[in-house]
Amino acid sequence: MGRLGVVHTEGGFVEGESKKLGLFGSYIDIFRGIPFAAPPKTLEDPQPHPGWDGTLKAKEFKKRCMQVKLTQTDVRGSEDCLYLNIWVPQGRKQVSTKLPVMVYIYGGAFLLGGSQGANFLDNYLYDGEEIAVRGNVIVVTINYRVGPLGFLSTGDENLPGNYGLKDQHMAIAWVKRNIKAFGGDPDNITIFGESAGAASVSLQTLSPKNKGLFKRAISQSGVGLCSWAIQRDPLVWAKKLGEKVGCSTDNTTVLANCLRITDPKALTLAYHMQLTHLPMPLVHTLALAPVVDGDFLPDVPEKLFANSADIDYLAGVNNMDGHIFAGVDVPAINRPLVKVTADQVYNLVKGLTVDRGEAGANATYNIYTQSWGDKPEQEVVKKTVVDLVTDYIFLIPTQVALDLHLQNAKSGKTYSYVFSEPSRMPIYPRWVGADHADDLQYVFGKPFATPLGYWPKHRTLSKNMIAYWTNFARTGS
Repeated sequence: MGRLGVVHTEGGFVEGESKKLGLFGSYIDIFRGIPFAAPPKTLEDPQPHPGWDGTLKAKEFKKRCMQVKLTQTDVRGSEDCLYLNIWVPQGRKQVSTKLPVMVYIYGGAFLLGGSQGANFLDNYLYDGEEIAVRGNVIVVTINYRVGPLGFLSTGDENLPGNYGLKDQHMAIAWVKRNIKAFGGDPDNITIFGESAGAASVSLQTLSPKNKGLFKRAISQSGVGLCSWAIQRDPLVWAKKLGEKVGCSTDNTTVLANCLRITDPKALTLAYHMQLTHLPMPLVHTLALAPVVDGDFLPDVPEKLFANSADIDYLAGVNNMDGHIFAGVDVPAINRPLVKVTADQVYNLVKGLTVDRGEAGANATYNIYTQSWGDKPEQEVVKKTVVDLVTDYIFLIPTQVALDLHLQNAKSGKTYSYVFSEPSRMPIYPRWVGADHADDLQYVFGKPFATPLGYWPKHRTLSKNMIAYWTNFARTGS
């Protein structure tokens, strides 16, 4: 019968867990916590793992990369975090071979996240089991550094940044070299991700460093062209954080050396994200992001699409992806009794289109409010706010990226989707559609894993999404 037992990888032998599924005698092999790089040094590029003696027991998830807790007063996770997890579906008779491979990159604003995802009663959000079994693909989830440790940069060679992106690249390269031993097809790797993970996927397709490493890519709610996906002025933030931890900021050599010997926990806590009384729309406050470093990203993303000419690309958004952000910028949209005024809408437009000046703000405002009439209903006004934020943060950049992919494509195909299953958050008004991250539960098969929380229609949706995603991974169609 099909079970892997011990697998030989470049670092040594690994042993996972073999789990029997249901009544039909099929199995799934699960490997948790395989290192794909050495434990990283603070603010340094990831290095190859030296390997191990004997057999590595890969049965427990490793800690996530060091990051702030939601309270932002303490940290969780560890600097030693460059591990990945693998799910391999097995039939009854023989061990699977040449399976398509899907590598997942989590989101979290480049500040948070882990390869297991949120955990509720041991039901991890990014559990690869349902996708693997239903789609007959290998699923890999990877960790990468986030926050200051993953993305701090002085904008020059002293602290080039993009450490988190380089971690992702190392993990993908490890999968390319080793997945054959697990029954995967190294020539059929798809990378997929959501939010900051989706922007990461997009940037990986654009980086010349990934030539030939993977064949397809899926971006869910985020692309490299999003305003928040690239930090255009990293030095400002490196200096801000440097001041907070007591580093001299006069020149970048001294600053970089000082940051590297700073306590990683202090460095992680030095970046504080404001969520109330914002001076500008939330999306403009995300400071730690990939940078154009002249190496991993040799140029601005819009000029790098030739690198993705042979990659099949599927990208899409949720129809109200901006809702959660709009709710921070204009809290009244979620309060049935609180009105949103035309002035508030105009100020939000002005804040979002800050680089387009007053003329840009006026033109944008007029486009979005032209259907209002004299006395628009509050629901219409509130939906307008969500549409505006969704379009600016997610939809327009995604459409531009799809268009650029199409223009540059050689053998690569281009697909798009929109996801619109209404949010299941009971606290939201009824008009709210699919919010940011609402797609993940269906892609990861939660309506099957935790059937009590869902209706049959949610299982149908989940089944279809898993089929779309895994068919794309298998055939590029």
